[in-house]
Amino acid sequence: MYEKSTLANGLRLVTHKMPQRNSAALGIWLGVGGRYEKKANKGVAHLMEHLCFKGTRRYSANEIKQTIEGLGGSLNGFTSEEFTCYLTKIISSHLLLALDILSDMVLEPLLADDDLKKEKSVIIEEIKMYRDLPQAYVNELLDELLWPGHPLGMNLAGTPESVSRLKQSQLLDFKRQFYHPANIVVSVCGNIEHEKLCAKLSKLFAKAKIQANTNSQKVNIKQTKPRSRFLYKDTQQSHISMGYHCLSRKHPDRHAVSLLHIILGANMSSRLFSEIRDKKGLAYEIGTSPRYFNDTGAFFVHAGVDNRKVRTAISAIGKEIHKITVSPVAKKEFIRAKEYYSGQLLMSLEDTLDHMLWMGEQETALRRVKTADEILKEINQVAIDDLLRVAKGIFRSSSLSLAIIGPQKEKEQAKIASLL
Repeated sequence: MYEKSTLANGLRLVTHKMPQRNSAALGIWLGVGGRYEKKANKGVAHLMEHLCFKGTRRYSANEIKQTIEGLGGSLNGFTSEEFTCYLTKIISSHLLLALDILSDMVLEPLLADDDLKKEKSVIIEEIKMYRDLPQAYVNELLDELLWPGHPLGMNLAGTPESVSRLKQSQLLDFKRQFYHPANIVVSVCGNIEHEKLCAKLSKLFAKAKIQANTNSQKVNIKQTKPRSRFLYKDTQQSHISMGYHCLSRKHPDRHAVSLLHIILGANMSSRLFSEIRDKKGLAYEIGTSPRYFNDTGAFFVHAGVDNRKVRTAISAIGKEIHKITVSPVAKKEFIRAKEYYSGQLLMSLEDTLDHMLWMGEQETALRRVKTADEILKEINQVAIDDLLRVAKGIFRSSSLSLAIIGPQKEKEQAKIASLL
């Protein structure tokens, strides 16, 4: 189902041929993100991603955009805690040209001083924008509680202060350290030919120097009691983010965590949606989201709540979480969660772009791509007792952190914290 080749310089190519599609999706993945930074260069991975779109030795910024978009394609990139990805979706007949452009962005970005100054200003405005959005900023506050002093607990984009201090020399050092073939995965899906892509990549990366991979700072969790943080803001609604330390992406119980997420807060039939929104009318927005990293993870509960009902909402959320740690999930609910999990997976893999992202993340993180059938088999092996066991391990009060942005004053903040 998947083809994989490794070049002599360590670069890996993974492909999936979908001959019935007109499109092809291409991603150049680098095994680096925000957690590979230190305080001195916080935000450099995200800044580097922005600057790679600002022109190369062969293509100007306008030529990059106009060439891809002029052929009906789309162009994008993202930086996460452990990955950076440059990607395009385009008609498959134009794929080799797209590969040429994206490869040049990764290998030969100009990183010009003028572009650096302008893009630093752009990113600082981006950081300010998210700080003005309490439903987004509250998650940043929660990260700081979950991983204090660790890069995972720092804003992915950095701070206005850290970004403003970044220099061209730091970007060049970062590129030398991480933008090398042994740290690159090229993931391609669609109406494509693996051997042609492999030959093209061999030429494009022929001069790229091999470097040793650099590891990120490991997580050492020492939380022994609940943590809370409040940010006073005169908002019309209180924004709540609760988090528990969880499992890594490699953990054998990862699928059990995902099923707990579906049962608790992934959709409109989930327990929290039914109880907190439908029955009690305490929130418009309520849900859960697991996050998986190489050596750790987190399970989040997020909600937007009436300012006068924060304590009521937190108590109600706590009761639903407690229930799933003491009572086995009903068989019908369990089967429904598995069907939802499997169905969402299979539907996402019908699209060339989503399938490319699926392959690229797996190969970059795990150095292999599991097929849908393998994943479905793993999901099917999860038992009801597994959910109870995993829930008991994750949802412990000593592992809980709570962040709230809203108009609560000190007295009310203390009452809320006493609920934990």
